[in-house]
Amino acid sequence: MAVPFRGVVNLDIRDSIPDWGPYEQPKAAPGSPNIVYIVLDDVGFGAMSCYGGPIETPNIDRIAANGLRYSQWHTTALCSPTRSCLLTGRNHTTNGMACISEAAVGFPGGNGHIPPECATLAEILVDQGFSTAMVGKWHLCAEDEMNLASTKRNWPVGRGFERFYGFLGAETNQWYPDLVHDNHPVEQPSTPEQGYHLSLDITDRAIEYIDDVKSIAPDRPVFLYYAPGCAHAPHHAPREWIERYRGRFDAGYEVMRAEILERQKQMGLVPMNTELPPLNPIGTPDTRSGPDGQPFPPLDYTRPWDSLNDDEKRLFARMAEVYAGFLSHCDDQIGRLLDYLESTEQLDNTMIVVVSDNGASGEGGSDGSVNENKIANSVPDDLAENMAALDLLGSPMTYNHYPNGWAVAFNAPFKMWKRYSFNGGTCDPCVISWPAGINAHGEIRDQYHHAVDLVPTMLDCLGIELPDMVKGHTQVPLQGVSMRYSFDAANIPTAKHTQFYSMLGGRGIWHDGWKAVTTHPTLSGWSHFPDDTWELYHTEVDRSEMHDLAAEEPGRLAELIGLWFYEAGVNQAFPLDDRSAVEILTTTRPQLAPPRNRYVYRPGGAEVPESVAVNIRNRSYSIGALVDLPGPGASGVLFSQGGRFGGHALYVKNNRLHYVYNFLGSEEQRISATEDLPTGRDLILAASFDKDGEDPPGTARGTITLYYGDRQVGAGRIRTQPGKFSIAGTGLHAGRDNAEAVTDDYSGEFPWSFTGGTLHRVAVDVSGEPYVDLEREAVAMLSRE
Repeated sequence: MAVPFRGVVNLDIRDSIPDWGPYEQPKAAPGSPNIVYIVLDDVGFGAMSCYGGPIETPNIDRIAANGLRYSQWHTTALCSPTRSCLLTGRNHTTNGMACISEAAVGFPGGNGHIPPECATLAEILVDQGFSTAMVGKWHLCAEDEMNLASTKRNWPVGRGFERFYGFLGAETNQWYPDLVHDNHPVEQPSTPEQGYHLSLDITDRAIEYIDDVKSIAPDRPVFLYYAPGCAHAPHHAPREWIERYRGRFDAGYEVMRAEILERQKQMGLVPMNTELPPLNPIGTPDTRSGPDGQPFPPLDYTRPWDSLNDDEKRLFARMAEVYAGFLSHCDDQIGRLLDYLESTEQLDNTMIVVVSDNGASGEGGSDGSVNENKIANSVPDDLAENMAALDLLGSPMTYNHYPNGWAVAFNAPFKMWKRYSFNGGTCDPCVISWPAGINAHGEIRDQYHHAVDLVPTMLDCLGIELPDMVKGHTQVPLQGVSMRYSFDAANIPTAKHTQFYSMLGGRGIWHDGWKAVTTHPTLSGWSHFPDDTWELYHTEVDRSEMHDLAAEEPGRLAELIGLWFYEAGVNQAFPLDDRSAVEILTTTRPQLAPPRNRYVYRPGGAEVPESVAVNIRNRSYSIGALVDLPGPGASGVLFSQGGRFGGHALYVKNNRLHYVYNFLGSEEQRISATEDLPTGRDLILAASFDKDGEDPPGTARGTITLYYGDRQVGAGRIRTQPGKFSIAGTGLHAGRDNAEAVTDDYSGEFPWSFTGGTLHRVAVDVSGEPYVDLEREAVAMLSRE
């Protein structure tokens, strides 16, 4: 509500009385604490040392020793949905985040846009006199808005954060990230060879943003949302951090899982009678199929450690070492942030919240991966290829993910992993520290809570009520409860009574210590939701969901199922969606411009995200570059799309034209011209792909032909990816490539810009018409402009 002017205005300023009230910027209440959210990614309940895990996190342990650890704190089981809860205090489907933002569907519960009626904590606090800043992973913006032509309403700076430095999508390469600074893409400040890593970079920015405020107004509180890419795939870390774990995982994930549980019992994190569920608690491809005979999802089967051969054990153990090094390296950066707060005497009055957005990830499947994008393309991993990359794991040469056996271990003592409504997907670490406001230090709290409860907690601690309106929008009431009552009281019963879950076809409901959950495999495509089997657990005493009481208490189960349907209706959780990853990620979604037959790109512009770039998947296409070549000596990239782990490029080297299609990082299919480049003006250098088959379905096969004008100068056979070049990240460039290049065959230096001539524009034709039409179209475009 606007503050009215209460001064006096007369003809002469000497007879007038000023009133600065309506024009002053908001000021927080004296003594208001800083708030720092540290949101980790894919870190399970049993991974970190302060939760009994094998991974050393001394700085997060330091926060825990200065505060509280929660043993029954829950998430939605997936990234974007949980992050929406953390920032709004409303359930994920109320926020329109039924799934990750790249998987948005055209329904209220899953459209990928947090409604303005669900204001973020940043939007609330910035009007209460806080400075707000965010670094790292956002993942709360629909893919159709992750580009420079789109509205920025759902970018961080559109949702209450005054500063932003990080990436917008689900994941990014930690060595070569897709960076946005405030509202525009930027290049990383250095290279991996110079010591660059995203975790270091965002920590530098976080300290900078806080210091920028405190150097001017020391008492002004800051809300910092610190969201490293760690420990989401790709698992990237400096080699010296990986080497710290050499040999520590050689006994395998089943032994590690049992060791973690014993430590958790001794620490008081779980009841002493807690048991470990089976390795494959909901079935395997050999024991279970869908209602119409659909196969059990192959990614969701865990291979027993004893079934592996020696090479596989060595590979799998190394993948765990890389993950552990990644998380410990991130913890070290968190330590830098803590040291800064301590050295500037801010630590005591800073409320720090450390959480993970879901359980450890099973997306690596049974064998793990050196290129996670294979999963999104439904291309099976090649174990031999993975073995060949053993010594490269964690480096810029891999885009790696461990096998799902480690997800089971790092989620100990729970069953399953990220995506599932079992505790392996939803019960995650939560550490809260506020030395000036919490008397208890180093203690554990067993009250049941959820990500939606953090915003009510922060507002309660600050003495701030949710405004009726934010930015002119009437607000949906908060759906969480404050956790503040638990700060200094270990034995008070939980203030929460009900929490519903719905994710990718899986469902669950918790109510007063009991939980009903389906065994429906996520991303299975099985449908037939009314036929789902529901299990019943008394989670207050059975945290690992070992003892299904459905047969013993059918009445209670029926009540909980009914409650799930009520909560799902209230929270707009329908329709349910269990389609495959490829089906979901390639669903047609709105764009500012409808798909067209021809796209034109000019050098000098920002990277074009794949979601709004030309789509060449499973079709014929032609790429033509219009250039002036005054003489020999031209070199560099004319067109590139994607990167090292999937992409294609048209480039000039050694005075000849080359085209490469990098198939998921596994095979560089390169075709080179047999003649030197011509010279002259308005020349067209082109590559044309003629699809003549599919094998397997979705993987187009055909012939690439290279042209100088209308003269054929080279040809070769290739296959193309069925899905995207990247889950989120590397896009399209004209006249250069990004640091994570499609091929190492470029000559010169990054960004491998086209030199020795003039590149006017690149046209990409996907109409299916002959190449000669592309040539005419490019010339016609020149004449029109």
